[in-house]
Amino acid sequence: MALLDRLGKEWLFFDGGTGTILQDWGLAAGELPETWNIRHQDKIRTLARDYFAAGSDIVNANTFGANRLKYPDHLEEIVRNAIKLAKEGRHEARRDDDGYVALDLGPTGKLLEPLGDLPFEKAIEIYGEVVRYGASEGADVIVIETMTDAYEIKAAVLAAKENSNLPILVTVTFDEKGKLLTGASVETVVALLEGLGVNALGINCSLGPKQLMPIVQKMTELSSLPLIVNPNAGLPKSVNGKNVYDMHEDEFASLMGEMANLPVQALGGCCGTTPLYIRKEIEEVRKHPFPYPTKKHHTYVTSFSTAVEIGTKPRIIGERINPTGKKKFKEALKNHDINYILSQGLAQEDAGADILDVNVGLPEIDEAATLVEVVKELQSVTGLPLQIDTGNVEAIEKAMRVYNGKCMLNSVNGKRETMEAIFPIVKKYGAVVVALLLDEDGIPDNADKRIEIAKKIYATADEYGISHDDIVFDGLAMTVSSDPQSALVTLETIRRIRDELHGHSILGVSNISFGLPERSILNANFFTMAMQNGLSCAIVNPNTKSMMDSYRAFNALMNYDTNFTDYITAYANVEKPVVKATTTMSLYEAIKRGMAQNAAEATRDGLKNKDGLTLINEELIPALDEVGQGFEKGTLFLPQLLMSAEAAKAAFGVVKESMAGETREVKGRIILATVKGDIHDIGKNIVKVMLENYGFDIIDLGRDVPPEVIVDTAIKENIKLVGLSALMTTTVVSMEETIRQLREKKPDTLVCVGGAVMNQDYADEIGADAYCKDAMATVHYANKVFGIEE
Repeated sequence: MALLDRLGKEWLFFDGGTGTILQDWGLAAGELPETWNIRHQDKIRTLARDYFAAGSDIVNANTFGANRLKYPDHLEEIVRNAIKLAKEGRHEARRDDDGYVALDLGPTGKLLEPLGDLPFEKAIEIYGEVVRYGASEGADVIVIETMTDAYEIKAAVLAAKENSNLPILVTVTFDEKGKLLTGASVETVVALLEGLGVNALGINCSLGPKQLMPIVQKMTELSSLPLIVNPNAGLPKSVNGKNVYDMHEDEFASLMGEMANLPVQALGGCCGTTPLYIRKEIEEVRKHPFPYPTKKHHTYVTSFSTAVEIGTKPRIIGERINPTGKKKFKEALKNHDINYILSQGLAQEDAGADILDVNVGLPEIDEAATLVEVVKELQSVTGLPLQIDTGNVEAIEKAMRVYNGKCMLNSVNGKRETMEAIFPIVKKYGAVVVALLLDEDGIPDNADKRIEIAKKIYATADEYGISHDDIVFDGLAMTVSSDPQSALVTLETIRRIRDELHGHSILGVSNISFGLPERSILNANFFTMAMQNGLSCAIVNPNTKSMMDSYRAFNALMNYDTNFTDYITAYANVEKPVVKATTTMSLYEAIKRGMAQNAAEATRDGLKNKDGLTLINEELIPALDEVGQGFEKGTLFLPQLLMSAEAAKAAFGVVKESMAGETREVKGRIILATVKGDIHDIGKNIVKVMLENYGFDIIDLGRDVPPEVIVDTAIKENIKLVGLSALMTTTVVSMEETIRQLREKKPDTLVCVGGAVMNQDYADEIGADAYCKDAMATVHYANKVFGIEE
């Protein structure tokens, strides 16, 4: 039976750990597991057989780390052998009729642009190559697992969709706070994956069943898809040079029985689990009734880190990134002044926008290319979700492809031709779609006809498998100066969208007042009336005081503003000035915002009155500190941290130029390395950028670095502190060996460790001096080691 005929209809079970078992079978420290597909085929075949025999329905082929970055020469052989051996193991277990071999895709080990150096399309290409090999060799399903970056997840899913017709299952790796490495929340991940059309989603690795329970519970409340849970066997520790996990198979099985009640539909294991764990888990879970997935009704627009729910309260969509009626904005587009556009976005964020509308349509420019650039640049400086606003189908497709999250799309309408052009793109990439209530006959002058068009749009969306939850109807605010009845028609339409269709609505509010004096009075009052009639979203200028006064008062009076927090913040004690967009920023502000060009310009201006060291100490470091504090509190995420670091780097560059010939104060020299066998250098590179900005000289030894190289460099350069990174459980033994050799040959060198598999207990067990959970923790520890006051 085909997997999709069973998925979500009965219990399905995954396999367990691979790397931890191969270590027990002799995988050496730093040895790449996928090489065993060639050198130890009998063992890889046996592992698959044992999992199928234990009852696993879906067994991952040994391809987790197989990509051209790690295997530039014999990738095809690695992948094809993995699928072939897993199929042979399935046959030996007599599971040919009901077992499925999965092509396993893990992280590339690199951050995607703009945070790292891997282009988005290149990532799709890298994954696509593996998918083609695996699909042609006979894989039954694609499992994308252990993902920590929403953008890389999107690249992998698109590669799977564009290079095969196989089912796609995705499991991500959250930290204990329910966040991905790059900041995505549970809401963000679920919205992204459901929008991309995967067949099931869930969570794996990093944590044990106990720690995953609250995160899984949240996923069950949000997702309509079958849910997968593949935890580790508790938390890791090192015993006699081997990685072991602290949870016995009976305890694991018991907890997974509890997990089955949350409810989830597919379960397995990850690091530390074995066929015995899976067998016992299956015995326990089968005692519980199967819980069918249920449709959830949520409408989320997301960025890489932020999820904005439509329908819980009115939402503000900032309208200022749009050339219509804006002379300065038109000039900025013509002159390719991206910084001006970004400043418009940041000003609207400060003023209270939930989502930013992005329209760059001008006859004089290449709209598709410009829209892609602006979307990328905006997403590098703000965490707000974006509304892509264009009627250009090419621009829609290209912008939605590179968008990091689930965007809002403005717009379609009731014309069949328009829906047929745009709905397939929406189905592929996922979006919340603004639908204008007009059709081939034009704009109706009554609410009845507008509601008829809304129903027609719903019916057409059904044909493409697009949820009604992802449609937001534009009730069309037409100017009252030309038709005095138009406001009444619009309000009736909005009310009936809410009451009859149980749907969501949106308006470009200021359209109502064209041609009349004191437009702000009409706009603000109409806005209040529309919200009272059920308006879900308003496209307005959030820098306009009267509009935001109306908005905040409505939310306060309707009890949407818990404890009047937003109202009090806006109005208590201080009369706040309207935030205006400007391309002129202080160095402090530019670094906080992650605006590298502005930071460089502010530094040049600042050097006219201050020396470089003063600028660094008075503005650059305090700005980095504030961003770092936000990161530690969870109010800012990795992308903002990295972009701020890049802005600081640009400022440093200007200061260096001004100090040519002078000696820069160096706080200390530090070695950083990703340990032998591990090609994942994301964490190391982040730490490097932050340490350099705080005045440390970094000797970056790269990735897959043997212990001897690290030790020899520490001796030669007389290094006081070494930072080691490992992402994979199988490479922690290399980290432990490096520490052992340093203790023996350079005992005065301290070692801090970090990476997805590390925790404080694990760090203590392998002899590290400190566990640094992130870049800022490493900065704090380095300051402590070198006696620098914070």
